[in-house]
Amino acid sequence: MSETSLKSAYQFWPAPAKLNLFLQITGKRDDGYHELQTVFQFLDLTDRLRFVVRDDGKIIRKTDHEGVKPEDDLVVKAAKALQSASGTQQGADIYLQKILPMGGGVGGGSSDAATTLVVLNCLWETGLSIEQLGEIGLQLGADVPIFIYGQASFATGVGEQFEAVSPRESWYLVVQPDVHVSTSKIFSNSQLTRDSSAIRICDLQIGTKNEAQVFDELGNVFEPVVAEQYPEIAEVIQHLRKTSKARLTGTGACVFASFDSKEEAEQALNKLPDHWTAFVARGLNRSPLQAMLDAQKSE
Repeated sequence: MSETSLKSAYQFWPAPAKLNLFLQITGKRDDGYHELQTVFQFLDLTDRLRFVVRDDGKIIRKTDHEGVKPEDDLVVKAAKALQSASGTQQGADIYLQKILPMGGGVGGGSSDAATTLVVLNCLWETGLSIEQLGEIGLQLGADVPIFIYGQASFATGVGEQFEAVSPRESWYLVVQPDVHVSTSKIFSNSQLTRDSSAIRICDLQIGTKNEAQVFDELGNVFEPVVAEQYPEIAEVIQHLRKTSKARLTGTGACVFASFDSKEEAEQALNKLPDHWTAFVARGLNRSPLQAMLDAQKSE
């Protein structure tokens, strides 16, 4: 094991959440996938993973997750996909501290998979490029590549084509209704708008005082469909919109509202009904995972 691997074996690596600051569908492809346009931004709330390299090639998940079998876990699938693509004979024990909500549209499972690919690529010294890791990640899920890329981005295609952007790093109140949204069910809904007008990156006015207004006007094309089918989500949206602009992230279930300061976001958090699950986090244009990797490289 290399010096870098030894140094990394006993530390936890972040797998950050993400938000879709807007999300629309511009068409449907012949292969059944939808053409999307969105802006991804990371949050400073993360899952945490630790990897210990093995010489016997085994991938062992050392922490259990309720309702998720090891063979169905994206972390395990990511490690095995990297093994297959690189031809390495090494394996890993994988420890995951789960903090991000599951099924909330903030990318928790995809982010865990991306961190697994990026970190094991370093620890196993397999030498794959970001582009190669992104191709592997796309086979695991459409959101995985953005976490590998690691920069806030205007994304197109199925969400895997990126152009780096720097939206305002606002504070967000994120509410997680106690429901699980079926992504496949929402994508197949006949009421889903699939012909939004394509926009250019300059239309977003990122970096100007109009940025937030543009995101709000574009909205999330999944929101009306999800709100109609899940009253709990509609209730959260209506509550937050009494005092702030709020919208769905991804296909849900999480709903977020942006604020200028942490104090304002926490004040809004304190006014929520006691039975709601919510958290406050800062928007980040650079993934905490990339920041940690860069810090290690500079040491």
